[in-house]
Amino acid sequence: MAAPPLVTRLTPVILVDQVAPCLSFWTERLGFQTVAEVPGTDGRAQFAILVRDGVEVMYQTWAATAAESKAAVAAPRGHSVSLFIEVADIDQVDRALAGIPRVAERHQTFYGMDEFSVREPGGAVVTFAMKLPASAH
Repeated sequence: MAAPPLVTRLTPVILVDQVAPCLSFWTERLGFQTVAEVPGTDGRAQFAILVRDGVEVMYQTWAATAAESKAAVAAPRGHSVSLFIEVADIDQVDRALAGIPRVAERHQTFYGMDEFSVREPGGAVVTFAMKLPASAH
């Protein structure tokens, strides 16, 4: 009998100064839905969960993180990860993100992907990639 999976889901939590400016990148451009939003004491969102087609991304403010963990206060700020998102239609995503400056222009990789990268409003690099047909690489 096979052992049950050890990991059943991985969801990135992107730490930002402000959650609200980041939401439209996902909702308006890529069709995600905001399924949860937690306001802080100032009434502005301090946490949000966005979902589309079983893919989930979360945002939390640095201030909310610090309130939860004293260790977070001492941690350096910045982004030490980037998101790599495999998509079914790179042309559709390319059109949806028209006008957003590219961190990496669209290109074909040695590992068989057609991809490009942008920086989302919170500062994290997001790479969108689609597998190329086997004959293309």
